[in-house]
Formats: sequence, C-alpha cells, structure tokens
Amino acid sequence: VQRVKTSMNPNHQNADDSCFVNQTVGSTAQPQSNLPDMHSEKRQSRSDAPNPQNPLVVSSDSSSETICHDEEEDTFPEGGLEAWSVVFGSFCAMLSVFGIINSAAVFESYFSSNQLKEYDPSTIGWIFSVYLFIVFFAGMQAGPIFDRHGPRALVAAGSLLVIASQMLLGLCTSYYQIMLTYSVLAGIGGALLNVPAYGAIAHFFKARRGFATGIAATAGSVGGIAFPLLMQGLLPKVGFAWTTRIIGFILLGLAIPANTLIHTRLPASTKVVSVLPDLSVFRDPKFTLSCAGIWFMEWGIFVPLTFIVSYAADYGHEANSSYTLLALLNVGSFFGRFIPGFFADRIGRFNVIVMTIGLCVVTILAFWLPAGDSWPLLIVFVLTFGFASGSNLGLYPVCLGQLCDSRSYGRFFSTALMVASFGTLTSLPIGGALREIGSTQTGWNAVIIFSALSYAIAMSCFFGARVLAVGWGLKKIF
Repeated sequence: VQRVKTSMNPNHQNADDSCFVNQTVGSTAQPQSNLPDMHSEKRQSRSDAPNPQNPLVVSSDSSSETICHDEEEDTFPEGGLEAWSVVFGSFCAMLSVFGIINSAAVFESYFSSNQLKEYDPSTIGWIFSVYLFIVFFAGMQAGPIFDRHGPRALVAAGSLLVIASQMLLGLCTSYYQIMLTYSVLAGIGGALLNVPAYGAIAHFFKARRGFATGIAATAGSVGGIAFPLLMQGLLPKVGFAWTTRIIGFILLGLAIPANTLIHTRLPASTKVVSVLPDLSVFRDPKFTLSCAGIWFMEWGIFVPLTFIVSYAADYGHEANSSYTLLALLNVGSFFGRFIPGFFADRIGRFNVIVMTIGLCVVTILAFWLPAGDSWPLLIVFVLTFGFASGSNLGLYPVCLGQLCDSRSYGRFFSTALMVASFGTLTSLPIGGALREIGSTQTGWNAVIIFSALSYAIAMSCFFGARVLAVGWGLKKIF
C-alpha cells in the first residue's frame, strides 16, 4: 500500500486518526503528520512533545482550540473470535433496522393500494421519511450514551421497540396509526440499534474497519432480499396482519445474538457529554463537507429504494414481478457492501466512496432514466445500482471514523446522523411531489433526475473533503 507523505503544515489535519475532542487548550497549533499507515497494528507510544513520528495534533481557530489525538498506545485486535462475534451481533442488529428500510418499497406499494389508497404519493412518502429521520436524528442522543455507558441498554431497548412496531403494524388501518407504529416506534428503536451496531465494530477494528463494517452492513441487503420475498409469499395466504407479526418474530430471534454479542473493548469515556450535537466538530471543513455529502447521498439513495416497486407498477409490471425487482436490487447491494469495503481499507475509504457514488450517478442516468417499461433494462439497473449504492450506508461511517478517535466515535457519528436525518426527512416527500408533475413519464423522469443530481452533489462534497485532506493527487490514499 502506498503511503502518502505530506509537508508539515499546522492547518493540515491528520488523515486517519485525528479527533475533535471537546477540550479547550491554551497552546498554539502544533505541526502534525500525514496519513498514517492504515495497516499498522502496533501503535507508537504517545509523547507530549510534538514530532513527526508521534504528533499531538492540535486544530485551532480564533476563539478556542480542540485537541486531536491518536488512540493511546492501543493495538486493535483486527480479528479473532471476540471481534468477529461483535460483527455478527452488529449484523443481526442492522438486519432489524436496514432490512426494514430496504423493504420500504414493498410497504409503500401495499399502503398505496390498501389502507392509504386515498392519499397522494407525497403524503404517503412522509411515513417513510419520518421513519428514516428518526433513525438518524435520534442517533444524536444515542451516540453520547454509547460513549459513556456502552451498548447494552441501547441494544435492549432498541430491540424491544422494533419488535413491538412490527407486531402492532398489522392492527393499523389509518394514516396516523401507521405513522406512530411504522415511523415513530420503529424509528426510535432503529436509532438505538444503529449507533452501537456501528460503534462497537470501531472498538475492535482499525486497519480492517471498512471490511468489517461492510460485512455487518450486508444485513441490510439480506433483509432487503428476504423480507420482500417473504411478504410476496405470505400476503396472499395469511394477510397483512400476520405477515407483519411473522416479521416481528424474526426480529425477536435476531435480538438474541444482537444483545448477547455486541459489546465494547475500549474504556468508557470519562468526559461528561451532552446529548446535544457537538457543533465544535464542524470547525474542520473536511467533516463539514463529509456531512454535506451524507445529506445529498441520502437524498439520492432512498428515492430508488422506496419508489422502484411503484415505478415498475406504473409501467405495467405485475406486483410479484415488482417485488422481485426489489429483491434483485438488494442482491446487487449485498456484494456492494463488503467488496468496496475490502478495497477501501487498501486504497482509501474516501477514494472508494467517491468512486461508488459516481457509479450511482452513471447507473441512474444510463439505465433507469431510459428504462420505461423495459424489463431487461430495469433488471440491469437494479443490479448495477444495488452494487454501486451498497457501500453508501456502510462506507460513510468508516470515512467519519478516519476523522475521530474510536472512544469518541459515537459522538461524532451521531452528530453526522443529525445532519443526515434532515436529508432523509425531505427526500421522499420531494420525490413523491415530483411524481405528480405532468404525465407518468414526465413525473418519473423528474424523480430520476432528482436522484442523480443529489448523488452528483454528494460525490463533489466527498471529493472536496478528500482534496482538503491530501490534495489533488489521484494516487494518494485517503
């Protein structure tokens, strides 16, 4: 792996393990090092004296300065039974959250044809946007709790809420009931599961963090394949109520390994933290650009994930075929979650996320925009977009992990989730409103272009963060 060498520059942020700990110091900015070797397992001893081999990195502004330091004298396991058991526990937790998220197109199509058939697409879209918003926004409160108290209580409470949501959903017949159970109840539960599922992995992996996180994130694809096919088979036989109850029992089974296996390794943070967002992290423009990239990426990804079934139905394809389309999208996403993660650890996390987001733009414009009623072209689109977008939700937490200490990861991750939540809140209502423009083809073309433009802006933001970190050199690893 090529290592990047940069000049000593007080304004150049450490490219791998810096963090923005909420501490005010009185010293001036110290020189800091370049991108560290992401494959090094041995940590150098920390020294109070700044030097090129072992720097104490300080990022400052006119009013205050924040320390950014390396993880102290710590060697990450990078594997072993305990570490991989945590990955499996996180997989089970993510399956309960992102498996439902990746099945949203089936719920959206069913609600539109049954309980909520008198509502317009934009109004129905708010159900899924509020769910996504709460999953990400409530993570702002869950992050500091994870840093201070660990994952146990969060995972237990989150498991209980997502199970209850599916058990109660089958009883809902009106808009507000579906909003409360599907959106609010499951959203809070998903937030409580999401932060510790990602955060615990960061305690056991550093050099292989992208790959390990990608393995756990395949849960969303597994759920996105299994749940739509399960609903396709069960809905005609047992009805909606028992279909959601069966999903609830599946989530109950997943809760057992999630609650048993997810735990932390590093000491808990002793710093008193607030559940309010840590706005000091936005002093670093790389973090700010990354958060903006996440916002627009959320705008881009959830439009096809939620509307692809309705798109196929509007162009004359049967419901069973449309459900299969969503399952195939998640087949592509399965491979897109861990393969890019594997290469991200070797050629750079930001490098890979820029490339995969760019591929999302290409697949949307080249395959979805001209698809219409062409079933073969739709198949090509869902498989290629599934692969390209599979790394979206798995890689950005790892990219953020390059900008903070593992012991403070929950706080930084949750602050980024707060930003992302407002992107998810608005994306689907915008998409639903665009569907109402003109004819069927005109409306869907507007939706598709909106998704592609959102991805293009997201790619620019992540690329900008990379340029600020290591410059324009395309061979530089970051």
